[in-house]
Amino acid sequence: MFDYGRQNVLGIGVNAVDYDAALDHIFAAAREKRSLAVSALAVHGVMTGVLDAVHRHRLNRLDLVVPDGHPVRWALKWLHGIELPDRVYGPTLTLKVCERAAAENLSVYLYGSRQEILDNLEKNLREQFPALKIAGKQPSRFRQLTEGEQIETAEEIKASGAAMVLVGLGCPRQETWVFENRDLLPMPLLAVGAAFDFHAGTIPQAPAWMQKRGLEWFFRFGQEPRRLWRRYALLNPLYLILLFLQIAKLRTTALDETIAPENRLRFG
Repeated sequence: MFDYGRQNVLGIGVNAVDYDAALDHIFAAAREKRSLAVSALAVHGVMTGVLDAVHRHRLNRLDLVVPDGHPVRWALKWLHGIELPDRVYGPTLTLKVCERAAAENLSVYLYGSRQEILDNLEKNLREQFPALKIAGKQPSRFRQLTEGEQIETAEEIKASGAAMVLVGLGCPRQETWVFENRDLLPMPLLAVGAAFDFHAGTIPQAPAWMQKRGLEWFFRFGQEPRRLWRRYALLNPLYLILLFLQIAKLRTTALDETIAPENRLRFG
């Protein structure tokens, strides 16, 4: 098991952990019924915090931020000399969480995305893990919630008896949701990126050889070029430039160089 604590990657605190360490953190919190705010960040997720000091504040106050993408894992090696055996990929983490939840008789709640995707996701997860208990599911409203709606949603999740929540709202909305709800829900909240779409069968995953070589972005760009071209054409090169500057000690952003949000963003 690898757990080297939180490390600075372009001003974002990334936990240098493997799957086993991440699962241990998550399930310890689930058993103890305490809040644990979790996100799996690839390059795009890191860059949302790099370019926005307010969102950086949210990310750096999550409890566990795992290196979802190989370029983030490589950054931990190049910057801090920490060589992890693998990334902690959100979709894979989701399956490992469901497998262990089934084994430990702990239920999960599915929050976000659209109803048809949630229905397919639930069906596929039940087929893969027959013993898995899904306490409930709720699609996104695709708008900002009122304070009353936020509290109502939190109460519904607590009343379901869920031990943890898998959140699929898309980056950065899902990280904002986890940040805003961590004090309302005494359980792990996991922002898992595109896991809902992948495991529902809505979007195909890149072949394993592309994932291993850090080329998943190229596959996804080919699937959704109009939606993703800015992300990959602009953010990926900027990530590499800023990473070089931090390696060369020409630019470093401290983890506390953030701006606290003035207003709550109750995405739902």
